Parts: sequence; structure tokens; C-alpha cells
Amino acid sequence: MAPGTTPDTAPGTVFGTIVAIATAAGPGAVGIVRLSGPEAPALAQALFRSPHPGFVGLKPRRLHHGSLVDAAGRVLDEVLVAFMPGPGSFTGEDVVELFCHGGPAVLRAVLEELLTRGARLATPGEFTLRAFLNGRLDLTQAEAVAEMIAAPTRAALHLAQMKLSGALSQRIAALRKALESLRARLCLAVDFPDEDVECLPLPQLRQEALAAAAGVERLLAGVERARAWREGVLAVLAGRVNAGKSSLMNALVGRRRALVSATPGTTRDYLEEQLDLSGLLVRLVDTAGLRGPAGDLGLMAAPPVEGLARAKTPDSPEPLDSVQSLDPVEREGQDLSREFMGRAEAVLYVLDASAPLHLVDRMALEGLPPTRTLVLLNKSDLAASRELSAEALGVARGLGLECVAVSAKTGEGLEELCARLRERLLGTCAEPGVDEVAPNARQAAVLRQARAELVALADDAEAGMPYDILGVRLEAACRLLSELTGEITPDGVLEDIFSKFCLGK
Repeated sequence: MAPGTTPDTAPGTVFGTIVAIATAAGPGAVGIVRLSGPEAPALAQALFRSPHPGFVGLKPRRLHHGSLVDAAGRVLDEVLVAFMPGPGSFTGEDVVELFCHGGPAVLRAVLEELLTRGARLATPGEFTLRAFLNGRLDLTQAEAVAEMIAAPTRAALHLAQMKLSGALSQRIAALRKALESLRARLCLAVDFPDEDVECLPLPQLRQEALAAAAGVERLLAGVERARAWREGVLAVLAGRVNAGKSSLMNALVGRRRALVSATPGTTRDYLEEQLDLSGLLVRLVDTAGLRGPAGDLGLMAAPPVEGLARAKTPDSPEPLDSVQSLDPVEREGQDLSREFMGRAEAVLYVLDASAPLHLVDRMALEGLPPTRTLVLLNKSDLAASRELSAEALGVARGLGLECVAVSAKTGEGLEELCARLRERLLGTCAEPGVDEVAPNARQAAVLRQARAELVALADDAEAGMPYDILGVRLEAACRLLSELTGEITPDGVLEDIFSKFCLGK
């Protein structure tokens, strides 16, 4: 059990024998039912029937082939059984895993039989919670288990594996060791204030507090670097109505995710999908098409340009879309479009290369930063697109914008688009290093509190505050670092962490 932790701090935990299906819901080749606790071997053996005459019981760390039977003697399934005795198991207790056929009915039948015989259904994350309480993992490692399960990319998986290996724990331990040494000398200064030799000069205390704060800051630096690899970077498909944004969305994600129609304004809300670009997770958002005069776009306005569409005249039959024609739902959709364009790491602005460049597009392009914009000349498969694309290409390049010719219909240019998008995004989020350690949101919040205490300690030392007052600051910083690894667990922390785990882990 982790120091400073008691069983009653765990959410609903009773130290009996627990059971759960450990594999994902739905049919599969193999399904696992997991038991942990003092009665796990006896419960499993009560159901297990071996075809081997010499079988006398489950042997540790070996696979046993046989069948599971219910109380009436009916065969439930042909299985493999593994027994891992504590304290060397994952949970630190006796653990048995039953490898069954992966049908939901089979797994439910085995689970119900074990519950009938006295096992208790595990709560979400309870197996990992027991590993923590029994000292098999510290809290950062326990959290890393959930992060590994949820990792959307190889880079995110690497970050979780680093924490599971104890890399974050080791760095926190090094910080705590330095602070404990500082605290010991500070206690001497408090206990023996009249000694001729000063135990801990205030300038030295300030210097060491700032050094510790810098160490905390180095850990926090990994949080933002890891964000893109854990949560994904935002890329937005934007452009005028009927430019083909939804068709491109479907082509990029490889399925019919967005409705496609010749009717302008079909997409009124945004749609979001994940796109894996060689390990880089992209949150791809399809937005409502833009309409209306430049002033209504909320983007940088510019004077009319010769040859571009403008308000309806006898010589120019295509009018700008009327602002009044927008219903409230579509207007709100366009507001969301502009919001996404403003905060995206990459804006994929889609132009219909088979039609003349519209003034709405020109106004939008002039308001987009070249560093995070790619202009997509869509419908490049159409014969008319070549001449019209030259016009759009000239305007975009004149604004310093990079262009890619694509076709949602044929797939032309999509591979090049993905390569350029990944290259562009990697400029804003470098890949994590081999020894990168990235705290999660909870850990980052605690680290920020610890940093604040250490900076305040340095300021108080510079101001000449008494040693006993300085000791309070230092004690608070040490306590916060202990919270990270779970040596101290404030009320509600364990419940909050482990309630987010899946059942059976």
C-alpha cells in the first residue's frame, strides 16, 4: 500500500475478491475474465475442469487448458487459465485470468457464474487501484496505464510508456530529495537560531528554491509539447458554400462522414473527425460555408478587384449572397466557422477551381495568415479548372499563400495535401524526444502549485522572512510533490482518477 494511503480512501473498495471482463465489449476471437483477491484461485478452480488425469490444481505462471462448468455441471466454454500469485502479480494479490472465446454471451455466462459463487464485480479501474494501494505502482504510473489505453498515436503511447516505466516518478523524486535536504537545513536553522555558524544563509535558500522551481518548470514544459500528440492539432476546412469542403472531408477520412448536396448551405454545424498523419493526430473540422459581403465575414476587407465577382449588375449576373437570406441557424454556423478559423493551427481554405474566384473568397484569403493556411484548389479534375485555377493561384500566391490542387472526386492531390499539412503542423509541434516526460492535466496543476510555492519561498527569503515562516512554504511544496506520486492523497483524488478507467483494468 502506498504510504499515506488507507483502504477507505479508495472508491467503494472492499478487500475481497473482484472479477470483471477485461476485454472490450463486442464479439472477438478471445475474451478475458479477470479475478483478483484472496479467493481468486479457489473460485477459478471451482469452475475449471482439466482433461488431464494428473491435474491437482492451478500452477503459478502456466497456461492450463480445460473447460469451465456451471453449478449444474454444464460446460460454459473451453478455455485457457493462468494463475499469477501475489505479491508478484499486477495487483499484488492472487490473480487468475480466464481466456475464453470472445462472444459476449460466453463472457457474461462465466462472469455471472463467478459472481454467484461469491466474487464481487470490480469497479472501473479497481485492478489498477489495488496495484497502487499494494505498492506495485505509484500514482503517476497508475495514471499512465489509462493513458496507454487511450493513446491515439505512437507518440502519445511513447509518452505514456515513459511514465509507466517510472521516468516521471524519478524526476519528482530527485526534486523531492533536493527539497528534503533543504528542509533539513532549514529545520536546523529554526532549532538552533543562536549558533555562531549560520546553517542556511537566506541567499543560499533563495538560490536553491529558484533552482527547484526551474526543475518544476522543465517538467511543465513537456505539457504543451505533448498536447498535440495526445489531443491532436486543429485543422479546419473552410471556404465558400459548395466549394467541396464536405466532399474533401469524406475523402480524407475515407468514409461518408459529411452530407454532400448541390444545395448551398447543406453543412450548417461543424463536423469533427480524427485524422492520423503518420503518427500526428489531427482534429479535422468541416465548417459551414461562408456567404455574404466581406464586411459580414468578420475578416479583413479589401477594395473590389477587377475580374472578381461583385454585386449584381447588367454586366455581372452573379450577385453576392444576401446577408438577409441567412436563417439564424446558418448564421450561427458561419459564426462557428469564423471562430474555428481564428483558433486553428491550420486552415485548409477550399476554393472551387471550376468556377471564377468569388469576392467572398478573396476577402477571406486576405484575412488569413500565410503561416497557417493552405489553399486547396478543389475539383481540379474538371477540364475548366485549369484556366480558372491559374487565376486563383495567382491571387493566392500574391498573398503569400501556399496552394495544393486536389480533387475530392478522384483523390488527386490528397497524398500531397496530407504531406504538406503534416510538414506545416510539425513546425508548431515538435515530436517528443526519446526521454520526454509529459505530465497530464492533474499532474500539471499540482506542479504549478508547487512552482508557485517555491517562487514565493524565494521571494520571502529575499525579503528576510523568519525561518519558521519559510518552513511553511517549503513544507507545502514538499507535500505537493508527494501528492503527485500518491504518497499523500487528498480526499477525492483517487476516486476522480480511477473512475475514469475502463472496467476490468
